[in-house]
Amino acid sequence: MIFIAPKDEIYEKVLSNIQEVRARNGRVIAIADEDDTYIDTVANHVIRVPRTAPPLTPILASIPLQLLAYYIAVERGCNVDMPRNLAKSVTVE
Repeated sequence: MIFIAPKDEIYEKVLSNIQEVRARNGRVIAIADEDDTYIDTVANHVIRVPRTAPPLTPILASIPLQLLAYYIAVERGCNVDMPRNLAKSVTVE
């Protein structure tokens, strides 16, 4: 599971969800603030992003998510320059 876990008003709820996944032997990748040290104790892997104004956090979190999706697609042997169903989504109005 991949969690976006910035320190905001729902941080405790996200931590609770991470602990539920870990209780079921799930693997956790967390995208967290660079100064968050607690997340290291509950996540298998942590990707750090700089702390910023709350409205900008989704933009910063999307960068590692895009890179993760790209590298997973490359590892799977998918053609990242020709995604499936592109023509359908572009031509359907």
